[in-house]
Amino acid sequence: MPEIYIAAAIILDPAGQMLLVRKKNTTRFMQAGGKIEQGEQPLDALLREMHEELQIQPNATDIFYHGLYLAPAANEPNHTVRAHIYQLTWHNPIHIAAEIEEAIWVTPSSASTLPLAPLTEHIIIPLLI
Repeated sequence: MPEIYIAAAIILDPAGQMLLVRKKNTTRFMQAGGKIEQGEQPLDALLREMHEELQIQPNATDIFYHGLYLAPAANEPNHTVRAHIYQLTWHNPIHIAAEIEEAIWVTPSSASTLPLAPLTEHIIIPLLI
């Protein structure tokens, strides 16, 4: 099965809510982040994607690395995402941009009421609960 190499961010606010985004023309919510470009390091890809999608520029030293995880791709049938998962707490506003249609803050336990990407549902939420 073809793999998509991504970096994704678990972004929490100080109250412990996590940010989920939904890209344009899709139905599932997921973490901010995206594809790692050729020759790009995963953390660099994450920082680039967070700036493009949310207009934020966190300090790389404030970002925790959870590890590398595999899950079915949410929007590309018969593909697997190979995801470098990071986590940070964000204290400032976000401003959605690029391909992001919607962004919401939810508690990890209430996120299950939403249509979620497999990576979010089966990997990320269990990391937080």
